[in-house]
Amino acid sequence: MDAKRKIINDPVFGFINISDRLIYNVIQHPYFQRLTRIKQLGLAQFVYPGAQHTRMSHSLGAMYLMNEAISQLDAKGHTITPEEGQAALACILMHDLGHGPFSHVLEDTLVKNIYHEEISLLLMRKMNEEMSGKLDLAIAVFKDEYPKRFLHQLVSGQLDVDRLDYLRRDSFFTGVHEGNIGSARIIKMMNIKEDRLVIEAKGIYSIENFLMARRLMYWQVYLHKTALAAEKMLVNVLKRAQKLAQQGTELFASPALHYFLYHPADRHTFLNEAQALEYFADLDDNDIWSALKVWAKHSDKVLSLLSNGLINRNLFKIEIEQKPFTTEYIEEKKRKFADKYAISLEEASYLTSSDEIVTNMYNEADDSIDILYKDGNTKNIAEASDMLNIQLLSKKIRKYYFCFLRDSK
Repeated sequence: MDAKRKIINDPVFGFINISDRLIYNVIQHPYFQRLTRIKQLGLAQFVYPGAQHTRMSHSLGAMYLMNEAISQLDAKGHTITPEEGQAALACILMHDLGHGPFSHVLEDTLVKNIYHEEISLLLMRKMNEEMSGKLDLAIAVFKDEYPKRFLHQLVSGQLDVDRLDYLRRDSFFTGVHEGNIGSARIIKMMNIKEDRLVIEAKGIYSIENFLMARRLMYWQVYLHKTALAAEKMLVNVLKRAQKLAQQGTELFASPALHYFLYHPADRHTFLNEAQALEYFADLDDNDIWSALKVWAKHSDKVLSLLSNGLINRNLFKIEIEQKPFTTEYIEEKKRKFADKYAISLEEASYLTSSDEIVTNMYNEADDSIDILYKDGNTKNIAEASDMLNIQLLSKKIRKYYFCFLRDSK
């Protein structure tokens, strides 16, 4: 506690105090400050104009909830040393460092075969070198290698503070009130049994509300069809730009974006080429928007059509069905585009996108939510709840979509 106290005024949780030097240094680090330039909900702003909050505000909110959870568990007699508490706070602050612009879009295009969690870990290790090993404990918690494994559950689990923040925060900024969960109540009901997080029986209704809220937020916000269409449109823009780059076309791009357009990166690249990580740490939403504004006037018809569509919200039209769209239907759309814009079928394929959406809200095998009773026994929420249909929540929902340029008629 050797730093002057800093206060952040958060619209969701109020005042957040920062009085630890290491935590302050993590927040001040360029890798963390980059998160101010990455929107938490990517392209959901096309549907919910208020969804302008950043991954930085989310990470700070998650840190606030982590501190609340540690205080509650400590008050219930579970020893958490100041060093462990500090590590947990640093860990949750850094958990999203590996996210690229527009959330998962880059994982499908410019960066392949490496997930954002792996990039987060690489950035944490780089920061740890700069901070002379002071993040060793935080990294051990992140990797689930620390003996008190409930600390990792608070970072990544069915009831982690990551989810508790983003549901509240995303609900607040989108205005979708169904996601407004009782995070304070859930944290107050947290306990530990056999080194695992459990929820005291009095909190069962808050957990039921949490699971239902998560389901509603997925379909109303995270997988909203318009946001999904915009995301697929952006994926195709980047794929087209990368294709042109590989053919030797010189495209306008910031140095960071230029690197990934002309040097497709995968896990091997990040592990063996230091510049890949540094360029990634320079990449944010602004690089993409700046490129799109210029590409909208590019001579390549496909690149300009898609870029202009995103800049001016002429988004893909999307159709969603319970079964896959036929090859004939998709190919007919491509032929119409090829004829209309005098482009090849291969080029016309960038004006469409088809795939499936698969999601389930609760996977008991993954990391169950256990309810603790006064007699010391525990039950999984699936057994304990007399209201929720856990089988329904656990069921994988699969839908098929087909997106295409809106002016195809």
